[in-house]
Amino acid sequence: MPGDSFRERIFRRHVAAAATAFPATSDVCTFSSALLNWLFPEQTGHCLPTEIALAEKYEALREQLEQLLSPMEAQLEQPATTTADLFFQSIPALDDMLNKDATAILEGDPAATSRYEVIRAYPGFYALAFYRMAHILYTLGVPLLPRLMTEFAHNRTGIDIHPGAKIGAYCCIDHGTGIVIGETTVIGEHVKIYQGVTLGALSVEKTMALQKRHPTIEDHVVIYAGATILGGETVVGHHSIIGGNVWLIRSVAPNARIYYKADEHISISEQIL
Repeated sequence: MPGDSFRERIFRRHVAAAATAFPATSDVCTFSSALLNWLFPEQTGHCLPTEIALAEKYEALREQLEQLLSPMEAQLEQPATTTADLFFQSIPALDDMLNKDATAILEGDPAATSRYEVIRAYPGFYALAFYRMAHILYTLGVPLLPRLMTEFAHNRTGIDIHPGAKIGAYCCIDHGTGIVIGETTVIGEHVKIYQGVTLGALSVEKTMALQKRHPTIEDHVVIYAGATILGGETVVGHHSIIGGNVWLIRSVAPNARIYYKADEHISISEQIL
C-alpha cells in the first residue's frame, strides 16, 4: 500500500467527488438508451404490449430522470422535479425532430431501404438521437449529464456532437465516423454531412469559452467527406456545396460551390520512372 501522503491525496479526491454528487455515467447512459427505446422500439425490437404499459414506462422514465437529477439539485437552475417535467414536456418535439432526421437520412442515402433500417442501424440517427436528448438538458441548464450522453453516442458511432450545438430539422449524417461538431456550431435545416467533417474553432484558447467559436451552416448545405470548416464568424450560405477535403476559414455566399484542388508536383526522378 502506498504511503500516507498518497492515500491522503486520493482520499481528498473521493471527498471532492462525493461533494460534486453527479450520477454514475452508466446510469445516465441507461436512462438515455431506455428513453430512445421507448420512443423507437425499432432500436431493440422489444415492444410494449398495451398503451397502459406505455404510460407506465413513460412515468418510470420521468421518475428515473428525476432520481438522476436529485443528488445534483444544488447545481440546477430549478428543482429536479421541475427540470424533469420540463424535459418530458419536450418529448413530443424531440420525437418530431428525430422522425424528420430519419426521413432526411432515408431520402439522402440511396443505400437506405426503409425507416426501420435507418432507426435500427444508422449511426447518424443514433448520434443525433442522443444529441437531441442532451441538447434539451443543456438548454435547461443541466451540467455534465448532456456531455455524458453525447460522449456515450460518440463512443459507439465515432460522431462527436457537443450538446450545445444547434442543429435544425432534417439533418442527414451519412456514414458519420470522424464527424466533430463544436459547442457553438449552428446548423440550419436540410443539411447533409458526410464522414470526417469538422465544424470547429480556429483557436482553442480557454479565454474564448464564452465566444461563438464554431461556424454557422445555413439551410440545404452539403458538406462532403473530410471537409474542415473553422471559426465562429464563418458562415456557409444556404444551398452551398463544400467539397471533400476543403479547408475553409472564411464565409462563402449562398449557392457557392467550393472544391479542393490538389497541387500536382512531379519530380524529375518520378517522371523518369
